[in-house]
Amino acid sequence: MNHPVQWLALAAAVLATLPAAAQNYPVRPVRVIVPYAAGGNTDIVARAIGAKLSGVFGQQVLVDNRPGAGTNIGSELVAKSPGDGYLLLMAGAANAINMSLLAHPPYSTLRDFAPVILCVKGANVLSIHPSVPARNLKELIALAKARPGQLNFASAGIGSSNQMAGELLKMMAGINIVHIPYKGNTPAFTDAVAGHVEMIFSGITALIPHMQSGRLRAMAIGSFKRFPAIPEVPTFDESGFKGYEAITWFGLLAPVKTPNEIVARWNTEVGKILASADIKERFLRDGQEPIAGTPDEFGGFLRAEIEKYAKIVKAAGIRPQ
Repeated sequence: MNHPVQWLALAAAVLATLPAAAQNYPVRPVRVIVPYAAGGNTDIVARAIGAKLSGVFGQQVLVDNRPGAGTNIGSELVAKSPGDGYLLLMAGAANAINMSLLAHPPYSTLRDFAPVILCVKGANVLSIHPSVPARNLKELIALAKARPGQLNFASAGIGSSNQMAGELLKMMAGINIVHIPYKGNTPAFTDAVAGHVEMIFSGITALIPHMQSGRLRAMAIGSFKRFPAIPEVPTFDESGFKGYEAITWFGLLAPVKTPNEIVARWNTEVGKILASADIKERFLRDGQEPIAGTPDEFGGFLRAEIEKYAKIVKAAGIRPQ
């Protein structure tokens, strides 16, 4: 028997079945791991997309919340899964930050995952308690310089994009403000609203009700353009800190061995969902801008995010744990 010819024929047959397999996919429910507790922004985005995808796929797309260890529990679960298209991760900034923050991360965001699609971008916002005597960012920075080490800023936790936003401002403004990490947004906002901390960095969605009630005042937003959800809030860039960017984002990652055809199917279908009028309106109202784009574009974005946070972690003198 001519073994090389037989092998080539077998390989051709296998390759020919891949597109068909992708077309028939999925044949059972799919899980999207959210590495946070239910009810947060990541969870909301994942559930909105999953509900739409269930109708498209003809199979349930289930959100499975696996919080803990700074997103590492859920992320590692997906990274070490078979890559058959039935388990994906709704990733976020922590998946970029942890590559520098941890001395021995349990996975590699670049090596262990295949980028699928960048779903949304948001931004970190710096807000202050009304008792703080500052009407704008310029006055707040002047106050911080006059009182070094006396002003605190809250974040949702160590290694969060909120903390990185504060560390970046410290570096660019040359100020000494103290980071107070909390275990999530809820306790951080509780203390910020009560005036126990002077400042808080947070995402837009969680901040909006506190802005509307007057319990917090937004100073600046970390995107390069103002957001439709809070158009009155200026950017750091326009407030004198050129180049300052502190965004939030959520995107889908698959295990690295996931077939390209399945990755492409997810990219196409989620892209359509993000372009739909009702999803765009809902996400923008909540302070999330739908993005989409190709897997390669998301991969380039991930590499840039990892490099950016590596520089911030190093410059801030944060020792990897």
